[in-house]
This record gives sequence, structure tokens and C-alpha cells, in this order.
Amino acid sequence: MDIENKVVLVTGGLGCIGAWSLYHLIRRGMKAICFDLGSSRHRLNLLMSAEAQEAITFIPGDLTDFTQVKATLDDHGVTHIVHLAALQVPFCRANPVMGAQVNVVGTVNIFEAAKQVGIKHLAQASSIAVYGTPEEYVDVTGETGLMPNDAAPKPHTLYGVYKVAGEGIASVYWQENGISSTALRPYTVYGLGRDQGLTSEPTKAMQAAAAGQPYHISFGGMMQFQWASDVAEQFIEAALRPMDGANGYNLGGVPMTVEAVAEIICKIRPDAQITVEPKPLAFPRGFEDTALRETMPVYETPLEEGIRATLEGFNRQQV
Repeated sequence: MDIENKVVLVTGGLGCIGAWSLYHLIRRGMKAICFDLGSSRHRLNLLMSAEAQEAITFIPGDLTDFTQVKATLDDHGVTHIVHLAALQVPFCRANPVMGAQVNVVGTVNIFEAAKQVGIKHLAQASSIAVYGTPEEYVDVTGETGLMPNDAAPKPHTLYGVYKVAGEGIASVYWQENGISSTALRPYTVYGLGRDQGLTSEPTKAMQAAAAGQPYHISFGGMMQFQWASDVAEQFIEAALRPMDGANGYNLGGVPMTVEAVAEIICKIRPDAQITVEPKPLAFPRGFEDTALRETMPVYETPLEEGIRATLEGFNRQQV
């Protein structure tokens, strides 16, 4: 299928990874449809001019409304789906019913609508929240401390439970309907537009540095950092690359300390005042990504290059 004939629906298109996905789709010359119940384009505005955004079709979409989801696929001739929309951990904790409706029922609606209109493959966002604490995996992580791609799910939040359900939904739609899918599990995503969630703090530190303000990151330790631009391109790659089965892959990269991220920020911006709380989060140090690398091209910008690009982006906002 030629690029000009590809029509890609991005659910949650006004989120961080969603905005980057729309940005890259338009840059590639594809037709992009943003399906999001929100209306604020503040993340997208960091990446694209108002004029460039005119190439995007915006739909105030409700994932819990199956009729609307299916009609969107039908009416716009959607050929590919990047399913990112979800309520995050704090929202699921505050309103578990709504969290289940959006994250679980919404995912069923996407797969069912895809089946009914004849879309045979899609990409969806899972999460490292499907896993438990490092202590629960000492027998499988070995010397590297990296979580294997096939480690058993042990979620500790409803959000994580909902993401496990999402991967299970994908498995059933493959078994019963032949709808293939690729789920990706990001870790610490950083970059323009990453302004929600606990692990958004490294990005907020970059924004503060660009503004000449001090910032204290409330956690330390080692983790994998993935530039939002790369993550978005990985989801697009996953959506455009059909394969048999319901596949789930960890996003990886070289584990780095939060302190090292702060040092890079200060190297690029010598006037930056970034401090780090040494206590680590209760997450594994990293996730093994060999399975992903054996399946498709991996988008992996070096950390310093991604941080520099993020700082430059925030600098442009200061002008």
C-alpha cells in the first residue's frame, strides 16, 4: 500500500506519544486522524505549527462509544491503528470504573471495530505496569537485572491489571478472528509533551533548566530512558508491520541513572540547577528488548542527543 493511501487512526492523539505520532505521520506524508476526547492541543503545539496541524483530522472521540469508534473507521477509510488512549495510574485509582471503561472496554471496542471493518492488524500501548517489583523477579533477571520479554505479569495497580487485560484481549482476537497486533511496553519516556505521571520529572527538569529555574527530581536509581519521538516512531512501525499473533514487546535501551540524566542536562546547560533524590522507584532497572530487535527496526536516539533536542525545544518556547 502506497504511503498516500495509508490512513492512520491515533487514539489518544493529544497525549505525549500521540502528539509525536501525529507529528511523524504528517512528516511521512500519511493521512492522520486524531481520536481523543480531550481538546487541548498544548502538546501538539510544541511540535507543530497551527498551519501544519491543518493536515490532521481531529475527532472528539469517546473510546467507550463503540458506535462512534466503528463509524470513525468506516467514514474515514482508516487502514491502520495506533491505539494509545488510556487513563493513567492516578486516574484509574481515583475512578476504577471509568478506568476500566476506557482502558478495557475501549480496547475491546477498537479490536471489535477493526474486525468489523476489515482491519487485520493494529498496534497498541501496553506498559511496564504489567510487571511487579524487582524483588519478585530476582530468579529471572539474572546478572543483568533486565526483565525478560516473557516474564510473568504481576501488576500492582488497576492500571497494570487493565494493561494485562489489553494484551489478553489482543490474544483472543487473534485466536478467534485472525486480528494480529503488536503491543509495546515503554519505560521512562521523556521529551516535549511529557508532562504527566511520576516519571515525567526528568522532562520537567529539562523544562526548568531551559527556563533558568531549579528543579528537584524526587527519585533516583537506574532505569531506561526512551525519547518520546523514538517511542512514537516505534508505534508507527508496529502498526505498519503486520505479523502473525498477538505480540508484546518491551522497549529497552541502555539503563542509566537518574543522576546521569541530571549530569547531562547540566553539561548542556551549565547554569542548570538540577538535584536528585537518591531513593529509587520500585521498578526494575530495565527491560530486555532482544525480541523487539529481532522483529523490527528499533528507534533509539542516544540519550544525550535526545536531551539536547528536548532542551532546544523548550528553549524555542522561551522566545
